[in-house]
Amino acid sequence: MKVLVVGSGGREHALVWKLAQSPRVESIWCAPGNGGTRQIAQNLPIKETEIERLAEFALEQAIDLTVVGPEAPLMLGIVDHFRAKGLVIFGPSQAAARLEGSKVFAKEFMQAHQIPTAPFVLCHSQAECEQITSTKPYPYVLKVDGLAAGKGALVITNDKEKRQAMQAIWEEHQFGAAAEKVIIEDFLPGEELSVLVITDGRDYVVLPSAQDHKRALDNDQGPNTGGMGAYAPAPLAKAELIDKVKTRIIEPTLNGMRQAGTPYTGVLYCGLMVHDGEPTVVEFNARFGDPETQVVLPLIESDLADLLYRAARGELRDYQLRLAPCYAVCVILASGGYPGSYQKGYQITGLNEISAPNIQVFHAGTVDQAGEILTSGGRVVGVTAWEPTLEAAVQTVYQEIAKINFTAKHYRRDIAQKGLRHFPKNP
Repeated sequence: MKVLVVGSGGREHALVWKLAQSPRVESIWCAPGNGGTRQIAQNLPIKETEIERLAEFALEQAIDLTVVGPEAPLMLGIVDHFRAKGLVIFGPSQAAARLEGSKVFAKEFMQAHQIPTAPFVLCHSQAECEQITSTKPYPYVLKVDGLAAGKGALVITNDKEKRQAMQAIWEEHQFGAAAEKVIIEDFLPGEELSVLVITDGRDYVVLPSAQDHKRALDNDQGPNTGGMGAYAPAPLAKAELIDKVKTRIIEPTLNGMRQAGTPYTGVLYCGLMVHDGEPTVVEFNARFGDPETQVVLPLIESDLADLLYRAARGELRDYQLRLAPCYAVCVILASGGYPGSYQKGYQITGLNEISAPNIQVFHAGTVDQAGEILTSGGRVVGVTAWEPTLEAAVQTVYQEIAKINFTAKHYRRDIAQKGLRHFPKNP
């Protein structure tokens, strides 16, 4: 099988790494890839949004399966374009991807299908937002409608944050066209949980649950980021809770999309808030999460290429997923200043010192220049460890990241601490 992975981040490195383990896969390309994918796949100088060029390459090379990592090409209709040319591609159609591409569409869809989500109102201007929030008690959330690289949800807890959010959205236009419509949403108390499913539009497979860490600083302080670390499976996700997620969220979503004539295939990422054992949808994503992918894939013993190929072809019925009895923890090493401004081009040292069989470094913002790996993005690498216990995985990953260095390296030191609280302390 010839496989093409579209994207350039840590998620795509993880996908390439896992797909390469399949005995069915003979060759992998990654477009455009990064310094890590280059070590196990052939990087292509094609941007993830150059859909026609990607399709031409897939046809020329007789690619058997294309896997789309990031959201941008999905919103541009890459799946529809590839399918029209007879190519097998894993991901949702442009219409189905609106579950992520438009927060307004997603909220109205959930409302129509009685899927639990926070109450909300829609506004179209700063004046309208100021009027609506003038009597609204803190905290609440402002969400821009369109794609914002995981940074379009602003939690408002006081007057200062409200002013800053208004300025960012309407005066500085930081979110551009994505903020033409803005949702004002009630704040949901509880603990976050990510549940990802692989679906062919009707049948689905639930992957190990995960918990992301969005804030830049320890103890969930600082600005939102694309994700500073994750762990899986989340002890919060007991079997009873997952059953509720299936019956109240996943199945109504798949049924509703199918009834609308836009069946959803690919990964459905359910970003949830869990309070008193009840799950509520915070957001849907139309692709693998990042960094959740970096902790979920190491736990899958099944052949990932086979799983994604079957999902893309509508053949998931009776599929049985095999999982390793382990916990995985990923810590992101970021550039100093991220998610704000930061410097690039610093040499990364110590990568060759990571050699344990249960450790993997997933490159995100890196570039290979003449054999030297340099920083090229905000989230530079993610280091993942998997062990029989969550505590052991935490210990291993923090021991290993001490070996990797670059100027202004920044990372959180409390990844998975929420998960450890679910386990009783030894006397």
